[in-house]
Amino acid sequence: MAQEAVTHRVILVTGPSGAGRTTAIRALEDLGYEAIDNLPLSFLPRLLDAPVSDKPLALGIDVRNRDFSAFGLIEAIDREGGDSPVAIQVLYLDCSTDVLLRRFSETRRRHPLAPAESPEDGIRREADLLGPIKARADMLIDTSEMSPHDLRAELSSWFAPDGKTRLAVTVQSFSYKRGLPRGLDMVLDCRFLQNPYWEPSLRGRDGRDADVAAYVAADPRFAAFRDKVADLVQLLLPAYEAEGKAYLSIGFGCTGGQHRSVAMAETLAKALADGGWQVSIRHRELERHVPSGPPPRAAEDAIAMKGGDKL
Repeated sequence: MAQEAVTHRVILVTGPSGAGRTTAIRALEDLGYEAIDNLPLSFLPRLLDAPVSDKPLALGIDVRNRDFSAFGLIEAIDREGGDSPVAIQVLYLDCSTDVLLRRFSETRRRHPLAPAESPEDGIRREADLLGPIKARADMLIDTSEMSPHDLRAELSSWFAPDGKTRLAVTVQSFSYKRGLPRGLDMVLDCRFLQNPYWEPSLRGRDGRDADVAAYVAADPRFAAFRDKVADLVQLLLPAYEAEGKAYLSIGFGCTGGQHRSVAMAETLAKALADGGWQVSIRHRELERHVPSGPPPRAAEDAIAMKGGDKL
């Protein structure tokens, strides 16, 4: 159906428990959608046949609803084809089994489809139920390596009305030992900088610590690297935004993802926030080892003042 002929847009959001459906529904609501989560399937035809609203709809479909049926949902979608003024799109949020298991372990929640069994049983059962919908989905987003901010930014790039959204930038650090994070648009290697790991007093700290950041910055090559990266990124961001790109992810890698890459990510994030860009920071390896007391963060205040989300 041609975009100009569509009078009412409906996004059906589904996927396995723990993949981010609630986050997605809230993000779409923030984008101006009328959001309804856990909609019983029997209500869907009546809702679609109701008078057209000025707002697009975002409907969360959950397998826990007692009348859920994958084929029933597909039939309801197919009935709205032809000359219907309603344009339905199915958004499927996917996630790898090991990440789902970790999320259930961290939250200590029982899987809704296996309350008396292991979460793995529930995950497998849910995947079987949702298989036909996944195959029918118009859009699929894998959230395995995404933070809630990453998912919100991705949804904004796809679903913001009229594309009216400012380019959002995520700057993240990572360890090459664990591979590149998914979805990076630009990768910069920091392993040529002097490594605080070999300084016993700094080994147990990370790149957000002032002493560690100063040690990295003392490398004779640091200043030139920082300035050239900042100049390159500041050149590219307006061009990407002009092309309609809504989200850009920049990654800094080092050996352990604790010191050099963290310090560079913090430095660039602060520079971009000071320049008025919407910036968030993610330190992948540090997220796996939450310290008892976080050290001061140079970029935090600057990002907060510029309105960016802090991860």
